[in-house]
Amino acid sequence: MALKNYGVLKGRPVGRRLAITSNAHYQVHLVSEDTDYRIAVNVKSQLEPSELEYLVDENFSYPILADLAELPLGFKELERKPGGLALDFIRGNLFDRTKMIPLPFDVPGADNDLNEKIDKYVQRAMSDESAYIYAFGEKWGPERIKDKIFGFLPGNGIHDIHMNQGNAGKFAKDNGVWQDGGMLLHFPSENRWVGIFLKFQSQTWHTDDNSGQPIDTIPSPIIGKPPVKPVTGGKVLEPDYIVRIVAALVSPVGEDAGKETVTLLNASPDAIDLTGWSIADKLKNKHSLSGTVAAGASLVVALPPNVQLSKKGGLITLLNKEGLKVDGVSYTEQQAQREGWTIVF
Repeated sequence: MALKNYGVLKGRPVGRRLAITSNAHYQVHLVSEDTDYRIAVNVKSQLEPSELEYLVDENFSYPILADLAELPLGFKELERKPGGLALDFIRGNLFDRTKMIPLPFDVPGADNDLNEKIDKYVQRAMSDESAYIYAFGEKWGPERIKDKIFGFLPGNGIHDIHMNQGNAGKFAKDNGVWQDGGMLLHFPSENRWVGIFLKFQSQTWHTDDNSGQPIDTIPSPIIGKPPVKPVTGGKVLEPDYIVRIVAALVSPVGEDAGKETVTLLNASPDAIDLTGWSIADKLKNKHSLSGTVAAGASLVVALPPNVQLSKKGGLITLLNKEGLKVDGVSYTEQQAQREGWTIVF
């Protein structure tokens, strides 16, 4: 069924409240020019394990940031498709998921729980009059009652500010693609963005491209090795990262057609048959691969004209023959401007 009213809310933070045991959401009061909003950030799971996985990127770089900065204040509903402003933790190549770690929301000590990790940046944004918060998730309101946390009227807000696919059980109804949540903080005075991304440990990292439902069996890319079952807890599963995207020539000297390249590295101790694998651009146009790459060897792949690495920033994704993501990277317009230079990831 997926989320309703998925989009991004841009506003100035004017208040916040830490999560507590009876309400395990970190709350932020945002304002636009004429409307108040509350963003409710889950910091504890109802399913075991209760600790959420999180990643904070203090220097977040991504192709959509320039377009986000141009948005007016308030909520914007987003189309759930590649090439736009919507987020997808799997297909959007937002970050290296191996850097996500589980963390309790409230433990004694300084800067060692999820409350404090989020609060550090929200308080910094509150003290900087030029800073904005962008919250991705599902909108609610306007309501005819006062907001239960901050007391403004009418009640408005956004929640599901976390991964919204790969759920099982009663939360499977929320699954979908290109509808993941997240919180980005923009500090123009520092020319810096901070990205905060959250995921429940009960969610899986491989999902159906249409429904966002979990995929139960992960094929092995090594010939003769049986498939594996997904597990929770942030562990890397095959075929993840067995072959890496390590570089790309986005802006060749002269005419681009037929000269753009992607460099792959087989990081495993086994030869990998790439037959049926593919490389996809940010619009998910695909180029089919073939042949074998030896253990520890690299391969430079020339892309055809139908797969385009945009000079305005983009995504590059490596898929196996079952269409599952093996690796993915992103690059910005600034990185793509140096003609003839290869971007190293």
